Amino acid sequence: MTTTSSGGSILIVEDEVALAESVHFALEVEGFDVATVGDGRDALTAVRATPPDLVLLDLMLPGLSGLDVLRTVRKDHRMPVIILTAKDAEADKVLGLELGADDYVTKPFSMRELVARVRSHLRRSRLGGTPDDSLVIAGGGVEMDIDRHEVRVRGTEVALRPKEFDLLFALLARKGKLVTRDTLISEVWGYDYMGDTKTLDVHIKRLRQKVESEPASPELIVTVRGLGYRFLGE
Repeated sequence: MTTTSSGGSILIVEDEVALAESVHFALEVEGFDVATVGDGRDALTAVRATPPDLVLLDLMLPGLSGLDVLRTVRKDHRMPVIILTAKDAEADKVLGLELGADDYVTKPFSMRELVARVRSHLRRSRLGGTPDDSLVIAGGGVEMDIDRHEVRVRGTEVALRPKEFDLLFALLARKGKLVTRDTLISEVWGYDYMGDTKTLDVHIKRLRQKVESEPASPELIVTVRGLGYRFLGE
């Protein structure tokens, strides 16, 4: 088990080493105290020794399945548990929620969205909120309800494709800040993406058509030449 510092303590239970390291790093950068284990039995040992504020739990684990870990944890602990699940694990996802998981994130996922969900559940936990409270971010007349996967632009709901949604989230979550092309590609398409980087420009163009009043003269999603993009708007 590895640990590191503290907007809250997070236990990552994930046996895929590259993914675990990526999530660990992303949470560490955001100021969380992070511990990582790759085995179901080690997860229970870690929870019993020092209960974390939140658990990120993969379902497919050696030693003891994620569902068994969740079932055991829920006997004595009420910290938020977010399931990390593959796209085709619908039945396990439903069972996990029935066993007491608070949320799930489908692999592959946006690291920025995962961090936002972690923050949201920790805030709810500390304030006594419930999982029914939605995570909403907004700016420039654009409002994103992350939990419901809905977007409204100046009060009107718009339909975004999955990559467009992830791209908008990556920009809006860092409102006012430069987001480099490499960061966007990594978070939306995955750190191991080897495709044409012009794909990003195509998606930015489509996104502007849905959120900008004048897509040809964007005022929300602006280009920082040679570097990336920035989302503007209060």
